[in-house]
Amino acid sequence: MEQERNELDYIKKYQARGYTSSFKCNNDVLIELTSKKAYKPNQIFIKRTQRFEGLSNPSDMSILYAIETEDGKKGLVTASYGIDSDTDLDTFFKNIPKENDHSNDVI
Repeated sequence: MEQERNELDYIKKYQARGYTSSFKCNNDVLIELTSKKAYKPNQIFIKRTQRFEGLSNPSDMSILYAIETEDGKKGLVTASYGIDSDTDLDTFFKNIPKENDHSNDVI
């Protein structure tokens, strides 16, 4: 079995498992792009996280979050971290309650 090596491999893996919703962060909420429904941090559950460094530039770092909303929407959020981080998105994910972080669970 071939091992995932980059972010795109993981995105495809999670999409095959039903993580197909897309989200954006705006005004301290995460918005599901199809339904336009807004979610607060306490309505989001982190199912898994993967960290990546850029192949050509190790300072190009990102985190892929596999998330589920309290009403069952499953999707992916990619966030830069380090110097190029999106501070609104960083703040949103830091405000998700610890009990909602299941990133060590098997999905």
